[in-house]
Amino acid sequence: MLSLTRTIAHPTLARTYAGRAVASLHTLPDLPYAYNALEPYISEEIMRLHHQKHHQTYVNGLNAAEEAMSKAETPKKKISIQPALKFNGGGHINHSLFWKNLSPPDKDGGKLESGTLKSAIENDFGSVEAFKKTMNAKTAAVQGSGWGWLGYNTATKKLEIVTTPNQDPLLVYKPLIGIDIWEHAYYLQYKNVKGDYLSAIWNVINFKEAERRLEEVAKSL
Repeated sequence: MLSLTRTIAHPTLARTYAGRAVASLHTLPDLPYAYNALEPYISEEIMRLHHQKHHQTYVNGLNAAEEAMSKAETPKKKISIQPALKFNGGGHINHSLFWKNLSPPDKDGGKLESGTLKSAIENDFGSVEAFKKTMNAKTAAVQGSGWGWLGYNTATKKLEIVTTPNQDPLLVYKPLIGIDIWEHAYYLQYKNVKGDYLSAIWNVINFKEAERRLEEVAKSL
């Protein structure tokens, strides 16, 4: 679905240990649009800080954790590094998905056309508006920081709305749409009114990318 490093595409976080070569460094992916392209729904200031500072911090933390893991000589030391791998690795995975989840409003942002995704949403949630209302409610209910997800359950072959805390990635489901509900994603523009941010973000959600992910999953089953 996405490449997180120059050489590794699968989001395995703890895969290098003492005695093995350290994996290629993870890097900050370029945005597929300009920093001001999502305005007025997400400001240029937020996008610059979110991408250049916050996502970069997760990339740096993941590289540092993997280097430490490659040098760890005892099980105890390896275990002590795993929280950093999970947090920073999850942050890198989630944000790499998130940027592609968005698109400028004068392009694909907010446009859900008839097709595989729209049919699945209507089948599993009743209507597109009912889906958005439910996803907004569940995402807004996240305590502290976390993510709201539209995921595909490969066991039931249905769409489901789930949340994850902190930077935990979505592992059990196939992520189609992720909404960052950390304060750094919205506070400079929407202050403490999460509901306004959640209502606005649908104007820049890239439904074409979500549909591509859904169709990719369907092909693999």
